Amino acid sequence: MQEILEKLDKRRGEARAGGGKKRTDAQHGRGKLTARERIELLLDEGSFEEFDMFVEHRCTDFAMETQRIPGDGVVTGWGTVNGRTIYVFAKDFTVFGGSLSEAHARKITKLQDMALRNRAPIIGLFDAGGARIQEGVDALGGYGEVFQRNVLASGVIPQISVIMGPCAGGDVYSPAMTDFIFMVRDTSYMFVTGPDVVKTVTNETVTAEELGGASVHTTKSSIADKGYDNDVEALLQMRRLIDFLPSSNTAELPVIPCLQSAEDSDESLDTLIPANPNQPYDMKELILKTVDDGDFFEIQEAHARNIVTGLARIKGRTVGVVANQPMVLAGVLDSDAGRKGARFVRFCDCFNIPIISFVDVPGFLPGTAQEYGGLIKHGAKLLFAYAEATVPKITLITRKAYGGAYVVMASKHLRGDINYAWPTAEIAVMGSRGAAEIIYRAELEDKQKIAARVKDYEARFANPFVAAERGFLDDVIMPHSTRRRIARALDMLKGKELANPWKKHDNIPL
Repeated sequence: MQEILEKLDKRRGEARAGGGKKRTDAQHGRGKLTARERIELLLDEGSFEEFDMFVEHRCTDFAMETQRIPGDGVVTGWGTVNGRTIYVFAKDFTVFGGSLSEAHARKITKLQDMALRNRAPIIGLFDAGGARIQEGVDALGGYGEVFQRNVLASGVIPQISVIMGPCAGGDVYSPAMTDFIFMVRDTSYMFVTGPDVVKTVTNETVTAEELGGASVHTTKSSIADKGYDNDVEALLQMRRLIDFLPSSNTAELPVIPCLQSAEDSDESLDTLIPANPNQPYDMKELILKTVDDGDFFEIQEAHARNIVTGLARIKGRTVGVVANQPMVLAGVLDSDAGRKGARFVRFCDCFNIPIISFVDVPGFLPGTAQEYGGLIKHGAKLLFAYAEATVPKITLITRKAYGGAYVVMASKHLRGDINYAWPTAEIAVMGSRGAAEIIYRAELEDKQKIAARVKDYEARFANPFVAAERGFLDDVIMPHSTRRRIARALDMLKGKELANPWKKHDNIPL
């Protein structure tokens, strides 16, 4: 019996060694952790249960039968994050460069099936060179099986991808279909075709970082939601993210005890809005002073910065926050903001996370670049997302809410549950001067008359009371009471039930 146990222990040791000391040292030399080291950091200490440690590929082409390593380039299993069940797979770059084979793919799909059946989040740690070319179509078929499960799990369980090394070719499409993608700066990159192929086909000379590094995907392409400086920071932030998320679309939201009272007033908010209507202010100050302990997990903070999205808590329960940012482009909505906001709103709706919208929006960004780039359809994405969402929706207008952008930003007309405004709010078709110059075009030559008309328009519309008189606002509130009023509204909406008409699925303007 002892001999058998020793044999098992030896085989486990071989599997845990991955590609061996030389390749492990090379991994560390690049500033990267190994697959198992990453899993240990991500999960609660001692909670990891590994599956399929002894799986090997069955390829015999190109002398592959002489190159078999237990685990076949991916570590799979489950564990806990702060006591909650999480499924995880980590590509092992020390084994065949983490390339995907048929056996490798089966390990991942087995884990995906388990996560879906047991209604728990799944996290993928990517560090791989794409498909294993020696296996040809078997590897491609493996990708297809993984992709199919990504789609079936979408909106049912949270799916998170962390890019911690190369991620190229077919490997990029699985992360692209998950809820969030995070990257590590300087050591990770994503692209469909690499620099060499780009050089051959288009004659462009570009580095891997320039083509698909974190700096590109967190700012320009919006593929990645955030970039981190190293493996350790990325994994610790994933633990923080998991604490905000429910385990599935039928699970209750996690509740984290909060010592901060929801009844306290914050008098500093009474002076947040500048006297000059054209002067910017930082909407994040309002967010941080409204949510529990100033704890805000921002999503896509480096992309479309004129709109802010992220997760927070109020009275210990998770909420999603969407806010116009007057500090960037005056908070105007453009194509990028429409896509960013819509994706986040739809994520929150999938997982029953209430949405709080802070509104200060002067309209949609004009210009040929925006119109040629599809502003109409991209703006409609955000409108569509808000309109179809059935979760509790609370909206607060702080200053400007002009034109169609007022309607789009979770207005009462799009089934907003509670719509508040500060007394500084201005709800109108457009700004006072522009409106007066259109209505009283014949008087444009008389500057005194136009100035008087502007004042008349301001008196009539540069306030929240016309909308309040129509019932489009539920109340005009004091800024210092914002946290208390939103917290109470969330309590009131806990039992909300709303269903859309039956459909196979909607047809959002993609």
